[in-house]
Amino acid sequence: MSDVLDFHLDDLGPANAESEYAEQQFWAGDLTVLAEHHTTPHGSHSYVVAHDGSVTWGVPGEPQIAAIKVARDLSLNTFTFELTYHANVAFAQNWLIERGCPPERIAQTGGDFMKPADELTVRIEQQIRESGTRYKVLDSQTSDSDPCETWTLTRDAGATHAPIRVFLEEGDFATHTYTMREGAFADDDAAQNWLADRSSPLPQPPEQRGEPAARRTRAALTRSTGSSATPKAGLDIQVAPPTGPAQRPSPGRSM
Repeated sequence: MSDVLDFHLDDLGPANAESEYAEQQFWAGDLTVLAEHHTTPHGSHSYVVAHDGSVTWGVPGEPQIAAIKVARDLSLNTFTFELTYHANVAFAQNWLIERGCPPERIAQTGGDFMKPADELTVRIEQQIRESGTRYKVLDSQTSDSDPCETWTLTRDAGATHAPIRVFLEEGDFATHTYTMREGAFADDDAAQNWLADRSSPLPQPPEQRGEPAARRTRAALTRSTGSSATPKAGLDIQVAPPTGPAQRPSPGRSM
């Protein structure tokens, strides 16, 4: 485990059996912290996103990104400990935000990890982080060798068409970057068939198909009338600085 991660639980006991088990899992891992937020240095809550290097030696394809929430009750000298695993950082961040972590405190990751290759990757990751309970995760797969990718299969409660969504993250060690793309499918079988075959492009979500033209229109308006006249459409949003995925270390770097 990374020696920089200390939840200061020495004088506290687990509040329930679930917390005791989660803490044991935590200490058994090989964690590298990617993002963390603590209410105070020894305060009531801690939120952490970390890469668990020990997963690479377990069952192939298992998610490697840990999301951890710790809540301390100093009046009772107890703590609760929650630990879940996700295929990529954005879904781990979403889980923590839904459990009370301020989004701006957990949205950026550190360390020598891959960076987003383009604006679309940044926007899709923000979309996941801020989605609340919109996406129900059905399945996931992680590969950190060849191909260097993860995918998360979800059901989108906000979609009126093609509600099965695949979020595909692909890493490129040569450029030290990664891309995230969203695919839309009518049902789970169609998504699984595409993931197994890959002979056709990832089907673009219906709501994104007109997006490039809309962006070009907004850019033209900005050039002709100034930035204050730019329409504020639903896709014209501010994004946080890029974050990198936890499961993509620099070549040759051990975690």
